[in-house]
Amino acid sequence: MTRFSTLLTRGAAAILLGSMLVLTGCHRGSAKDEVRTADMRSQFDAVIQAYKSGQFIVDGAVLSALDTGSHFAYLKDQGKLPKTVLLEPSDDSKVRKQHLQYMARLQIDYGFTVYYDDGGVLKKISVVDTKARDLEDYKAPVKADTPPPQQHM
Repeated sequence: MTRFSTLLTRGAAAILLGSMLVLTGCHRGSAKDEVRTADMRSQFDAVIQAYKSGQFIVDGAVLSALDTGSHFAYLKDQGKLPKTVLLEPSDDSKVRKQHLQYMARLQIDYGFTVYYDDGGVLKKISVVDTKARDLEDYKAPVKADTPPPQQHM
């Protein structure tokens, strides 16, 4: 029976423990296509904010999904199409499923990569997992000038 020296056994145990700590530190429970950082805005070519009713805030202007698509078509014609786009919540609205579906459509049409802010974690929009929605123009709710007629009996 071969006996290992105590120093060799302790050294192997220390190396094993150290490698386990390194591997544990690298993983940290993060999944692929996620980035945990708050100051990543400067890393993106374009930043868009989600707004009410499926609209977006692009360069300070509120645009419908259709107008946002037209904006990217213009950028493509000018040769200034961004490679990465960040979709973040605005003061008035959070990022909703409708926003993700519109951005998936734009991602398919123009070939850029879209990330969105999900509670402080940046996630990549997967066109496979997210159903792409056709771009629509904003339709404001109809407001009646006069109240509807009342029927008296």
